[in-house]
Amino acid sequence: MTARPANAHQARLLRLLRDGGAHSRAQLGEEVDLSRSKLAVEVDRLLETGLVVADGLAASRGGRRSHNIRLAPHLRFLGVDIGATSVDVAVTNAELEVLGHITQPMDVREGPVAVFEQVLDMAEKLKASGLAEGFDGAGIGVPGPVRFPEGIPVAPPIMPGWDGFPVREALSQELGCPVMVDNDVNLMAMGEQHAGVARTARDFLCVKIGTGIGCGIVVGSTVYRGTTGSAGDIGHIQVEPDGLPCACGNQGCLEAHFSGSALARDAEQVAREGRSAELAARLEAAGRLSAADVAAAASGGDTAALELIRRGGRHTGQVIAGLVSFFNPGLVVIGGGVTGLGHTLLAAIRTQVYRQSLPLATGNLPIVLGELGPAAGVIGGARLISDHLFSPA
Repeated sequence: MTARPANAHQARLLRLLRDGGAHSRAQLGEEVDLSRSKLAVEVDRLLETGLVVADGLAASRGGRRSHNIRLAPHLRFLGVDIGATSVDVAVTNAELEVLGHITQPMDVREGPVAVFEQVLDMAEKLKASGLAEGFDGAGIGVPGPVRFPEGIPVAPPIMPGWDGFPVREALSQELGCPVMVDNDVNLMAMGEQHAGVARTARDFLCVKIGTGIGCGIVVGSTVYRGTTGSAGDIGHIQVEPDGLPCACGNQGCLEAHFSGSALARDAEQVAREGRSAELAARLEAAGRLSAADVAAAASGGDTAALELIRRGGRHTGQVIAGLVSFFNPGLVVIGGGVTGLGHTLLAAIRTQVYRQSLPLATGNLPIVLGELGPAAGVIGGARLISDHLFSPA
């Protein structure tokens, strides 16, 4: 994609077509503050760039029928969501509809070179399937703090070897297209905002519970990243003053007490101490436990597994309650791999937040599970790069 919008009006029109699909000129005129003649000029200029195309006759509204306008159907975006233990890669069209999606296991601790070899191989598989000849842009999420917009991870606790690595520059060279990089939970928030449970929310929190824990903060429909890009790093808020050591070097962090890895650790201890026959049997069979094992045991009524989930939910709810009192969001979305624990976890979080936060903040506050699952991050990646490309050059 070589063309970019020439001004804010064109950028606004491109984003309207991305988020709402094809529009007639009359419909576009109802959405933007432009005179009919000025709107016609800007639409014609976009048609000349090839970013938009005429797409059939619009429904009659009386008088001469006009053509619908839509984003060019050949545009392709790549969304990449790198987690601690897996990677998702998807290709979307300009309206951010997922055309193809691949998920593979991966250990982020292998370092950026090995991980990006895998990402590029997955991208090539999507191209080979005929979904894209190339990519007009790519949005990448990584599970750690990112200096935005340079696209450089900074001291990520669970990503050894990634500190200071020029992710944006390296992948842009390999893919041959513009690349934007952000924290993975910000992409999850953008995905849920575009196509998930947060479609109508302007101010909301999106909490991702996986190997680590993070929070996407959306204010006025825009992700808030803070001064340096580290906003939302709630996994390292202390929940126990003299608690367990955390990978960040501190003690008692939420992430040390409840995350995918912390839950697996605690479940193995419960199994070895003989407090759960179900978890002990699973540990003996596999040699290790995961959050999925805890979820399976809990679904069968195992009391020890249920208590592990509830305790983790209380710790998480304790932190979210503080955020709710401070930020007063209209919605809290819970996502990530640990949400396989389902409504037991959600109920524990809700109970703690509603108990601890002020009634004015929680009286009409939905706390819900995300709708999109692994697709949220890749849709968010496509949204991230399209936001960049659909802005004036």
